[in-house]
Amino acid sequence: MTTKTTQCNLILACFMLWQISCFAFTDITVNNASQFNTAVSSASAGDNIYVRGGHYSFNTVVSINNSGTSSNLISILPHPDNTSRPVFDFSSMIEHSSNRAISLQGSYWHIKGIDIFGAGDNGMHIRGHNNLIEYCTFSECSDSGLQIDNGGSFNTILNCDSYNNADSSIENADGFACKLTAGTGNKFIGCRAWNNLDDGWDGYLRGIDNITTTYENCWAINNGYLKDGTAGGGDGNGFKTGGSDDKDLKHHAVFKNCIAAGNIVDGFDHNSNRGTITMYNCGAYQNGRNINFSSSNIAEKLEIKNTISYDGNSNDSFRATTLIIENNSWQNGLTTNANDFESLDINSLLANRKTDGSLPDVQFFKLVAGSDLIDAGVDVGISFNGSAPDIGPFETAALSINDFVFENGVANYPNPFSEETQIVFNLKQEANLNVAIYSLTGAKLMEFKENKYNSGKNTLTLKRHSLASGNYLLTISGPNNLSTSKLITVN
Repeated sequence: MTTKTTQCNLILACFMLWQISCFAFTDITVNNASQFNTAVSSASAGDNIYVRGGHYSFNTVVSINNSGTSSNLISILPHPDNTSRPVFDFSSMIEHSSNRAISLQGSYWHIKGIDIFGAGDNGMHIRGHNNLIEYCTFSECSDSGLQIDNGGSFNTILNCDSYNNADSSIENADGFACKLTAGTGNKFIGCRAWNNLDDGWDGYLRGIDNITTTYENCWAINNGYLKDGTAGGGDGNGFKTGGSDDKDLKHHAVFKNCIAAGNIVDGFDHNSNRGTITMYNCGAYQNGRNINFSSSNIAEKLEIKNTISYDGNSNDSFRATTLIIENNSWQNGLTTNANDFESLDINSLLANRKTDGSLPDVQFFKLVAGSDLIDAGVDVGISFNGSAPDIGPFETAALSINDFVFENGVANYPNPFSEETQIVFNLKQEANLNVAIYSLTGAKLMEFKENKYNSGKNTLTLKRHSLASGNYLLTISGPNNLSTSKLITVN
């Protein structure tokens, strides 16, 4: 068995900072919209705002202008005792470009577990930096559910859903948008966008150039359709990688393990993007055109590897100044048909998320035993099993996150520790894993070499060495799993 650890997965762990706590910080519980607004405006670095479940009615924009720090985020979290999710209802707003639900101008915030509904414009508009938006939903807003703009950079949108967004002109609302004057380094991980009037993701630029956005394990489904299933007047793409008024701007895009299915026009769309587009282990199914990069206003570079394009309604187009198209489902004599897959049910991609917010386990596009797409890919730095990567967004015979369990729910003991600590975890099957320690700013400080661990109980000894007193992130990752935990050192 061969496996490579995905750098992007490890970087993701560095954004899971909600686990870090400090005794001097303030915990605030809110029960209504007024209390929420007060708590947000007065919060400082390290504070936690806990939101009770239930319905919250807002009629004005929630503006967040203050900031946390790289080591101490300000967090908005669902209350631990909640039996229902907090629903933030902005439907009393009229449709207007100034009527966003949440305007996040601050930096170093962590916002988790809130359903945002009915905004007069964006459900959330981000112009700050280094924010983490996790396990939130954005629906029935009058513009893009979540938009990054005005220089917003290095934000991570994790395990969020955006759907049924539509404006009255029946033309403009996307699921997610990192566009116009957005900054660089933004990431979407484990997100879904469906039944949005315009695009699932829109990367159109105006006034900014040469930025990079990353998409990992994201699904774009049935975009271009309205909530009632009828076709709208928008563009109807799954992932619109870029584009600009003068058709000259570069929006570099990196797609890993992403799926575009059932979108009216293109699954993965060029739209005059002049940048570099990379697609590794992606999948496109039953879009108007699964992959469309045209010879007009040609891209600088297009690299597609280990990707499935199946049953699109028009022929795909692959054009760029530099073109690298290798080991995909239509190459090397491979024959791709319905018999390669456990399921082609697009609607299954809309199943409920797991309780931790991660994507549901689905059979869609998973390869059946004996498919010639298994082990037919090329190593692109994404974890794999067998002699080579599979083609498509899912790797067969991989350890799932549900097969990886910390001993008694604790990653390491003792914690805090002064000299050494024991990392203890259980595996349902043998697996290659990587164990690493990160600073809160994302720097890798220590790492165990990637190793094969046996099924059952495994124990590692971590010596402190040169780690200063403070908070760190312990990450354990493998082909299809990632677990993180706080690690605290003391003198």
